[in-house]
Amino acid sequence: MTVSVEKQEHIWTVIIERPDKKNAVNRDTADGLFEAFKEFDADESARVAVLWGRGGTFCAGADLGAVAELSEEKGNRLDPDMSQPGPMGPSRMELSKPLIAAVSGYAVAGGLELSCWCDIRVAEETAVFGVYCRRFGVPLIDGGTQRLPRIVGLGRALDLILTGRSVEAKEALEIGLANYLVPEGQARQEAERLAAKISAFPQLCLRSDRQAVFQGLDQTLARGMEQEFELGLKVVQSGETRQGARQFVNRDR
Repeated sequence: MTVSVEKQEHIWTVIIERPDKKNAVNRDTADGLFEAFKEFDADESARVAVLWGRGGTFCAGADLGAVAELSEEKGNRLDPDMSQPGPMGPSRMELSKPLIAAVSGYAVAGGLELSCWCDIRVAEETAVFGVYCRRFGVPLIDGGTQRLPRIVGLGRALDLILTGRSVEAKEALEIGLANYLVPEGQARQEAERLAAKISAFPQLCLRSDRQAVFQGLDQTLARGMEQEFELGLKVVQSGETRQGARQFVNRDR
């Protein structure tokens, strides 16, 4: 078993279980991650997921041992069909619910790409990010060239992609790659606490606003505003907004 899932009420924690390989992802792990998040997104009781690596490392990227062996059985999938799992597994998925990365140790190469796939990154003070695959001729093919610039901006993204340098936690926070810094050993705990907070909000509204953000990224401002209103109107019409307004009015009565 290279991937496990622990569930607590509405929170799912998906765990990469290859600590002896620095949680490098081979085919079995990629498939396990894909299936875990597919199940999470389909489960109506699940609201927020946390992605964490056991053993002090978030993820060191693809398992280059399998790549070096040219093993089709163990090597990561290289399918150009974007509807199929990516080399790292779930990297092509568009989840309908929030996902938080709990980053301990290294989140590098494909591990960096997985962290960028998440909505929020909680990083320990000793965490390190980086496009380490630059050093070995391994391209970013799990969204790194697309998501990283959207998170940190074009100039910073090109710096990281072209140099392959290490980005320690403090710098990651400064450039927006990490959202929260916590002491060593507390990334999972803080990510799950944040997930519980998010899961307590009215979910239809929360998911609608999240969807509007993603759909608007490649639109003009005018079209993005239209989409935001269209999605928001569905929330209002659902009754969730009126229910929330009543709770607000009655909170002190």
